[in-house]
Amino acid sequence: MKYIIAFCLTLFVFNVQSQNQPWKGKFEPIDNLMSPPNSYRTASGAPGKEYWQQRADYNIKATINEKENILSGEETITYYNNSPDDLSYLWIQLEQNVNRKENEDFGTINNSLKDGINTRQMQFLTRAIDFPAGYTIKYIKDNNGKPIKSLVNNTMMKVLLDEPLKSGASLTFSIGWSYPITDRSMFLLSREGYEYFPEDDNTVYLIAHWFPRMAVYNDTEGWQNQQFQKLGEFALEFGDYNVEITVPADHVVASTGELQNPEHVLSKQQRKRLKEASNSFDKPIMVITKDEAIENEKEKSSKEKTWKFSAKNVRDFAFASSRKFMWDAQAVKLPTNTVMAMSFYPKEGLPVWQEESTKAIMHALEVYSEATFDYPYPVCISVNTSNIGMEFPMISFNGGRPKNSKISKNAKAGMIGTIIHEVGHNWFPMIVSSDERKWMWMDEGLNTFLHQRTVAERYPDFNSVTPKSIAPFMNGDKNVLRPIMTTSDNELFNQFGANFYIKPTVGLQMLRNSIVGKELFDAAFKDYANRWKYKHPNPSDLFRTLEDATATDLDWFFRGWFFTTDNVDMELSNVKWFKVHEEDRNLEDQTESTQVAAEGNNISEAPKDFSSGPEVINMVETPDKSYGGFLSRMDDDTIRKKLSGKNLYEVTIKNIGGLVMPVTIEWVFTDGSSETDTLPAQIWRRNEYEVKEVFIKEKEVKTVNLDPNFEFADTDMSNNIFPKSETVSEFDSFKNKNAN
Repeated sequence: MKYIIAFCLTLFVFNVQSQNQPWKGKFEPIDNLMSPPNSYRTASGAPGKEYWQQRADYNIKATINEKENILSGEETITYYNNSPDDLSYLWIQLEQNVNRKENEDFGTINNSLKDGINTRQMQFLTRAIDFPAGYTIKYIKDNNGKPIKSLVNNTMMKVLLDEPLKSGASLTFSIGWSYPITDRSMFLLSREGYEYFPEDDNTVYLIAHWFPRMAVYNDTEGWQNQQFQKLGEFALEFGDYNVEITVPADHVVASTGELQNPEHVLSKQQRKRLKEASNSFDKPIMVITKDEAIENEKEKSSKEKTWKFSAKNVRDFAFASSRKFMWDAQAVKLPTNTVMAMSFYPKEGLPVWQEESTKAIMHALEVYSEATFDYPYPVCISVNTSNIGMEFPMISFNGGRPKNSKISKNAKAGMIGTIIHEVGHNWFPMIVSSDERKWMWMDEGLNTFLHQRTVAERYPDFNSVTPKSIAPFMNGDKNVLRPIMTTSDNELFNQFGANFYIKPTVGLQMLRNSIVGKELFDAAFKDYANRWKYKHPNPSDLFRTLEDATATDLDWFFRGWFFTTDNVDMELSNVKWFKVHEEDRNLEDQTESTQVAAEGNNISEAPKDFSSGPEVINMVETPDKSYGGFLSRMDDDTIRKKLSGKNLYEVTIKNIGGLVMPVTIEWVFTDGSSETDTLPAQIWRRNEYEVKEVFIKEKEVKTVNLDPNFEFADTDMSNNIFPKSETVSEFDSFKNKNAN
């Protein structure tokens, strides 16, 4: 026991001397950073046996008044209390109230003045033109027509019940409402509203966040009644929808759900084309052509037409309406489902929308379905609009529009990427229904991960996100940066894209490509998607599932990547070259490099390259006491022979950025060949700031590189090479260029 204690004390002194910075527990479990598992959410990351969630079914009748730009409606909600709690009141979302001038968050996203500010930016900031906005609630009444009391707090409405809604019971009630449809060009972060086309005096309506919707009540926080402040989006319950939409008779409606009355709203020829499209798997069929759409623009009908749609098990409902729409459609065959991919666009979207939109939908449906589960809904729609990409079940509003029928390669790539991204949101969060208002990264990050995979696989000529993409952001000012695990509305407007979209994407790419491996990771990611489809996952459910389904301890990764603002900066501090001294060799047999190395052993300064040759190691006989109680002995001569002529390299790596990662080392040999070794992140367990590793190589090494393929978002690649390369200043480079 005394020997063991003395040995441990020796190790303790060594570790304290070699690590003179504070231990930060980078490999400690993250249990204390997450809610503990329970009967609703298990330690494996799966829903528990007692998991529950609420449900809300809607019957809605709505009318667009085109002359006044007013949307009015009546809805009947049947709310199912599947929780173990009795509820004495309900919370309902009123997102349209966010556009009222007196809204608590009005103007604060970008609230600074500067010389030369343009008029649109000034309108966002001051609302010099005070556009009417927000709900008028006409009534709330129960199933018997009796009024129900309510209180409105900004974008949330509290419905006061006369009697508590018992656990396991349901409640049916009705709401009548209306609001002015906003001009999207006048509001910052306007995800819906109307777009006016002055050339032909027509409008495209994008109708979303348009009806009072039930807030989520769940097992982790009760009511999710956080105010809508534009950046953090939505938390919603699933349900069935029956919706009747009354619009001018010459309008065409694209909507969540399946059209229930095509014989009343489509011409015989349009119905024929739509049926033809349902069997066209190789190209889109034009349901409404360019000429027909242009003709439709010319006269504004004074009559009305009602479109009826039904949608099953969705968490939201949106639609678009205009007389300007062209319409194409194509069938997409998935292993368990056939989907109608459809695009709606004005003539201003030609020709690129007709060429690319439905094709992009098809690619997204195929790649996402393979990565998670087959798209379950009957239709998937892309609607062209300006300055936006916004998702809803079965339908998305997507920006990207040519100028004078021409579009640059980058703009085209951006348009296609937007369509893929917004279609992808059908999985995250429309089916795997995370809380966007609280954790934007859970839908945007996971969706961008698969969006970028789709682009890389189906559009290899386009740029796509890689670990290199996030390095500049992660190298930013730590006084400004926030961790990914920051709630949506608390992130800075100028960095939420990098922090909630790109950084989670890169993190998942690193897990898939470099840490866990594609086969294990893909299966685990699919497990997460299938465990939580049509349910409400939290971050802990994702983290636990990825560990549970891969048998990999990833707490170190989640802790560093998601909970801190540390960055990756590995420094290849030193590489020492050694050879084992061989006593039985004659002096004339010694290589020149070995002789030089023997002379250089007394040099105190660390070598800057390999020009001095290897240092020589004298291997001594192992004393008996080193074996302790073991009676067997190693053959010292055999070990010497095994190492005869070999090159031993001691590599010292420092963790400058603070974020631990695996270490990939590329060895470039003097004969021009190369090979790669990868060390797991666990090498940093005992010293989070510096590690040394020894490698045996047959060949002599010319240079050593860390992270040669830029797998781990290293923010400073200049310190990743040995021998150190001399950096030339911009001035010296300019001077040398002119001298030549």
